[in-house]
Amino acid sequence: MKTIQFRQAIAEAMTEEMRRDESIYLMGEEVAEYNGAYKASKGMLDEFGPDRVLDTPISELGFAGIGVGSAMNGNRPIIEFMTFNFALVGIDQIINNAAKIRQMSGGQFNCPIVFRGPTGSAGQLAATHSQAFESWFANCPGLKVVVPSNPNDAKGLLKMAIRDDDPVIFMESEQMYGDKGEVPEGDYTIPLGVAEIKREGKDVTIVSFGKIIKEAYKAADELEKEGISCEIIDLRTVKPMDQEAILKSVKKTNRLVILEEAWPFGNVATEITYLVQSEAFDYLDAPVVKINTADTPAPYSPVLLEEWIPNHKDVIKAVKKVLYK
Repeated sequence: MKTIQFRQAIAEAMTEEMRRDESIYLMGEEVAEYNGAYKASKGMLDEFGPDRVLDTPISELGFAGIGVGSAMNGNRPIIEFMTFNFALVGIDQIINNAAKIRQMSGGQFNCPIVFRGPTGSAGQLAATHSQAFESWFANCPGLKVVVPSNPNDAKGLLKMAIRDDDPVIFMESEQMYGDKGEVPEGDYTIPLGVAEIKREGKDVTIVSFGKIIKEAYKAADELEKEGISCEIIDLRTVKPMDQEAILKSVKKTNRLVILEEAWPFGNVATEITYLVQSEAFDYLDAPVVKINTADTPAPYSPVLLEEWIPNHKDVIKAVKKVLYK
């Protein structure tokens, strides 16, 4: 094992896959000459040259469309958005073309493409740069949605996403690029659609994904001091979702808290809540509690932002609620 930053894990995954397959290339704003806005493609231009690491104009609709077209013609592009907030400019290409071309062509075309970049709040970046769209993309048939929370998962999942023959939305976080973690030496992959129990427990299940899961770890540490044992599941892949892992855990703990950095209406937590009440209702000893951001655009003020985004105190309160403490 070696210890590397999240950004290095992303760069290693792309680099190793590009060495393996010449049809893979990286395209996006500042990915080449600047080594990536977050240095997640550092050194790749030097190794692969400007034909396979391409800087683009500020035109997400344009380069997303180029990527989709080239994927239909045998390439395997990785399209980086500087933030998924900017992906809204190119969302027509993702939703109406990438996600649908296999079905609409009767299987004559597939679209092996990865759209990747930061998601969610990165601090004081205000309302239009702090949005989490995982549930938006997961709502669309034809797309797979991956949201890793650590360097090991990021590398293994990204390598698998690049090898996938369908479009994958790969969502990271600006606030995780400097995170360090252990990563295996050599080639490895992590299958899409498989969650992982990050912490075993018996009293309550906490389901989360992405950077916000760190708040669940903090809460679990505090609750352990009070004799409360939390089982934490990292979804890793939002779609396809590992329903079996969630249900198995809930049937063991009989209580569920879902932590998600997203607006409260119609999100991933809502889907999980429906899953559990329909498939494991008789195992529940308390209503499911979901924790989301406030139902407002993200504020710029640091005081308001702290209130807006979920934290470990919210998780502790939710866990005690389902335990009737």
